[in-house]
Amino acid sequence: MAKKTQNIYDDVTRRMLDFIDESPSCFHVIDNLKKKLAKEGFKELKESENWKLTPGKFFVTRNDSSIISFKIPKKDFRGFNMIASHSDSPSFKIKENPEIAADGAYVKLNVEKYGGMLCAQWFDRPLSVAGRVIVADKKAGIKTKLVYVDRDLLMIPALAIHMNREANDGYKYNAQVDMLPIIGDASSKDKLFEIVAKAAGVKTEDILGHDLFLCNRVKPTVWGANEEFIGSARLDDQECVYTTFEGFLAAEPTDYCSVHCVFDNEEVGSTTKQGAASTFLKDTLTRINYSLGRTLEEYHMAVADSFMISADNAHAVHPNHAEKADPVNRPVINKGIVIKFHANQKYTTDAVSAARFKALCNKAGVPYQTFTNRSDMAGGSTLGNISTQQVAVSTVDIGLAQLAMHSPYESAGSKDPEYLARVSQTFFES
Repeated sequence: MAKKTQNIYDDVTRRMLDFIDESPSCFHVIDNLKKKLAKEGFKELKESENWKLTPGKFFVTRNDSSIISFKIPKKDFRGFNMIASHSDSPSFKIKENPEIAADGAYVKLNVEKYGGMLCAQWFDRPLSVAGRVIVADKKAGIKTKLVYVDRDLLMIPALAIHMNREANDGYKYNAQVDMLPIIGDASSKDKLFEIVAKAAGVKTEDILGHDLFLCNRVKPTVWGANEEFIGSARLDDQECVYTTFEGFLAAEPTDYCSVHCVFDNEEVGSTTKQGAASTFLKDTLTRINYSLGRTLEEYHMAVADSFMISADNAHAVHPNHAEKADPVNRPVINKGIVIKFHANQKYTTDAVSAARFKALCNKAGVPYQTFTNRSDMAGGSTLGNISTQQVAVSTVDIGLAQLAMHSPYESAGSKDPEYLARVSQTFFES
């Protein structure tokens, strides 16, 4: 469990850190959201089955790594109020046939980079394995089992400074050479899938496939002289996933259908069947529309009267590298939600969507600030402009300010999670 804090922002922040600690992979994110939805009375729908919807609360998943939850207030709702975030974070994915013997002394795992991460921070820290395995099943043919090896299992050892005198002068890491974790000594050959099978509660010989990732074992914490900061793995983007989800659950019904989306694969471009560029959102919205007996014309009218908040964390001004920030748009941790702008539309925010979001923040009593990249630096992108290729709605890109984005252990503010939860509830009730 995450260390319990005593400040006035304790509740949302503590619950969020506990959620992240219990969600070591994108599959665990979705499974944990499903459990919370079921507890709140949401009904699970299957894409392969007929939907017979009435006003109520529902959710649907795709690939066990993306989920769309929604509340239908009434048949003649006006449009869709949507928030989207992503379940995945940069990590190392375990390859097929992963075990490699090294010098008759070690067994290491063959892994490849997933997303763009800060490699150096992965060295010399306790790691483990999390994800899913696909196993043989007599009734269903195959079934999915989540797995998390809940112990310190792996380590990526750094090369000593004596053998790499240039390490502190800038070093280009080779993913096939430098980043392979050790699982044990020579006697540990063929042990990985025995360990994974035991953790998943299945037989080793029944494992037919796997999507397994390395995960950081360092626990979330609250730190700083006034407990003003938090540190955790996967803040990008589980911080936005959880806080917007709290707002979604707390919101009372309005004339709009409330939709909470969590997509996978944002870190690698979103172009998968479960990513923001897929038909998942469009398929779900159209099926809601038609299941209620609404016409195609009514669907287009609803989309035209809809709004999306794309929630993905933002860069705070760095204490040691303030020169990397824009001269005037310089987000600070704990100073409110960050509205992100980009002239070439890496972010979807425009004057209209920014104004609408600022009005929401004012209504919720939540501070906000703005982010733009330096004009001479390329920035990242997120899922807002990608999802609108399928469902074209007015969208604002926002996030919470953080440091060390794409590190296996990131830092953010202890106050900001409550801000995003509050404005999310206000949005869904507006």
